[in-house]
This record gives sequence, structure tokens and C-alpha cells, in this order.
Amino acid sequence: MTDIKRFIRNIALFIPIAIIIYIAMVITAAHFPTSFINQNIKYISGPMGDMFYRTNEARATKDVDILFLGSSHAYRGFDTRIFKKKGYKTFNLGSSSQTPLQTNVLLNRYLKQLNPKLVIFEVSPLIMNSDGIESTLDLIKNDKNDIYTFTNLIDYSNASTFNTAIYGFNMDLFKNYKPITDSIRLSNDLYISGGFVQRDMSYYKSEKIDKQAISINPNQIDLLDKIIERLKKKDIKLILVQTPITKSLYNSYTDIYKFDSIMNSKAEYYNFNKIVDLNDSIHFSDSNHMNQNGVEIFDKAIMKLLIIKLLNY
Repeated sequence: MTDIKRFIRNIALFIPIAIIIYIAMVITAAHFPTSFINQNIKYISGPMGDMFYRTNEARATKDVDILFLGSSHAYRGFDTRIFKKKGYKTFNLGSSSQTPLQTNVLLNRYLKQLNPKLVIFEVSPLIMNSDGIESTLDLIKNDKNDIYTFTNLIDYSNASTFNTAIYGFNMDLFKNYKPITDSIRLSNDLYISGGFVQRDMSYYKSEKIDKQAISINPNQIDLLDKIIERLKKKDIKLILVQTPITKSLYNSYTDIYKFDSIMNSKAEYYNFNKIVDLNDSIHFSDSNHMNQNGVEIFDKAIMKLLIIKLLNY
């Protein structure tokens, strides 16, 4: 056997062994807080989050009228109960800090069975500038990991997400996957069947927010384009929505018109900061999120302006 063939054979034997050893090291190191590898494992300890219950329920849900996508603005902003009262079957697949990267992963997993007639996709300047790491870590812990976990990592991988994914696959063995049929109390939040999360009533205290320019991550725009094209090919109606935020935060953006212009160029788009008039002190729990008072006004406006137009055809 030539030296080159022997070298190739040794490498072929070494690589799978090295992978197995590394995986074992990551899983072991996760239990030792002082280890070097543990510093790059961001699998948050404690009870499962609302996304765990949301994806559990998504696996048991089929054929909805409306699918909501986006960040916490989505899962705290689109109350599925309000739409149900009007006869619409909806599901809220929002997740914390969800960027188009994680949206694409979730669509890979759930779009076929949810089979929506309409997708309402929440977009915001903050999320479109995100690197997506926070939401990636959220999905690793709170959804069932699969091949799409790796496609997510390939797009935006670093040591923490890679090691966390390895540990996440291991922890999947211990998750108790059961369909959700009722409300679940999560600290100050109430998870509502259908994916909405209602926060206990609180009110925003006005604060000064410094002026800020909007910056958009081009990678997120590219992924948004792919999602739009994907839904178009499946003949699924899509609208982009910017949910209301406090006037103090909204007015801090010096170039919001640029963001509106970009979104308008992608698909049918509505900036509800220009459509509904909410009061910072009455209708919000913090600068970014509406309380239930604001949610009910916003969702009724959504139905008035969008649902009749896009679903009754």
C-alpha cells in the first residue's frame, strides 16, 4: 500500500472517530459549568418556553386559514381567539427574535401540513437587522431538531450554535412531546392554544429613546425574498405587516420610510403604526409590545382591512 493510500485510509478512519469523540465531549461538558466547551453551549436551563408548546401544537394542526409568522411582535400581537370568533382557523408560529432564517426553517417543518390560505408575516427594522442567533438557540431548545437544524447552522453558524445543536439533539431524547389543547401558565404569560401568548396586564412607562438610524442585514433580505418566492409558487397569499410599537420608539427611527419602501417593494405591506392610533401608556406593556388592550384594537383593524380583502374570494 502506497503512503498516499495509507494516509487517506487513516484520515477516513480518524474523521468519524473524531466526530464521535467531539460529540461526547460536548454532551459531557454541558454538565460542567467551568469547562471551556460549556462556555459555547447556550442551551438555556429550566422549563421549556412557549415555543416548545407552540411547535408541539403545530405538529398536530392541519389546514388553517391564516398562518402568522414573525418575532415576539407576532406571537404577542396576533390573538388567535379573536380570529376564531370570526370563524377563521389560525395558527401563530411566531418565536422570540425570529428572523427570516428561522422562519424558513419553520416553514420547512410545518408549511405542508398547516397548509394556510394566507400568511401574515410580521416584519420590523430590529428583526431585519438581526444575526438570528438568539432565535436559532430558541428553536434548538424548544423545537424538535432535525436536518433543518443543520441547514440553519450552515447559514449562520458559530461555536455556540453548533455546540448547542449537538447538545440539543441529545436533549430531544428527554422531551415530552404531547399535543397542546388548552391554555398553559408560563410565569407572567399565558400560552393560548393556537400559539398566541397573552402577557399579564401591565402598562408602559414613558421614556426618552435616542434617535437611531435603521440598518438592515442583507442576508435577511435575501432569505425574505426566498420565502416570498416559495409562498408564491405554492399560490399562498402573503402580506407583510409591521405591528404597532410605542410612538416613543417609532419616532426614534430617523428613516422609517426607507424600511417601508423596501417592504413595499417585496410584497403587499401594511405599517400599522400609520393605521391604528394607540396610546403608549394605555395600550403597551413595553416599548415594543402591546398589552391586551392594544392587541384587541390591532387585531380588529387587521380583520377590517385585510381579512375581508384577502380571504373572501
